[in-house]
Amino acid sequence: MSRTITLHLVRHGESLWNVEGRYQGQQDSGLTADGRAQAAQFAELFALQVPAPDLVVSSDLPRVKDTAARYVERIGASISHDPSLREMSVGDWAGMTLEEAEQQHPELVAAVAAGDDLRRGGGETFGETRERVVKAIEEVAAELEKRDGDRVAVVFTSGNPIRLAAAHMLGIPSPGHMPLGAPDNCSVTTFRLQGARREVVRYNHDIAPARPADPREIS
Repeated sequence: MSRTITLHLVRHGESLWNVEGRYQGQQDSGLTADGRAQAAQFAELFALQVPAPDLVVSSDLPRVKDTAARYVERIGASISHDPSLREMSVGDWAGMTLEEAEQQHPELVAAVAAGDDLRRGGGETFGETRERVVKAIEEVAAELEKRDGDRVAVVFTSGNPIRLAAAHMLGIPSPGHMPLGAPDNCSVTTFRLQGARREVVRYNHDIAPARPADPREIS
């Protein structure tokens, strides 16, 4: 039996723009009071499940770093930050409400909803985001491969990176995110790697109470 590498991907806690229904991308509105409470409760409960991961890695966006900080403080772990784990960029759409985008760019919004992989606001495509996120996750797995025995990493990121990474693990052609619902705040998605085998063990598993994600949002 091949040794096992387990990767837990965690979405950040609720942010202000999540609540207001605004595109967020790589801009940041900060965690709400509920988001901070989610992060604290998540840290308490997830520390019981994964008390000693071999690696903890986070996006460098504030809403993600602040969520991850509660967990590493709880377990006394170190953490590294990787910009490649950031949410998909939506350029100058950041801060725009979903309704404003639909009013100002109806054809583009409709095309994206239908599955066309187009840039919004001069930002990235889903395919481009998938490429950088998968590379970052593969680097985490490669680091664990250097060590003997079964290994575990916890990766804090945003909603679309999780969807895109899951599509990759499932072998869905890029971008591949459309059949996968948006992960909830502080939910966990888990991958298991054994040799060449790749499995999605759980997707959008809520540990702390969370506001259900809007499927349109760029979190």
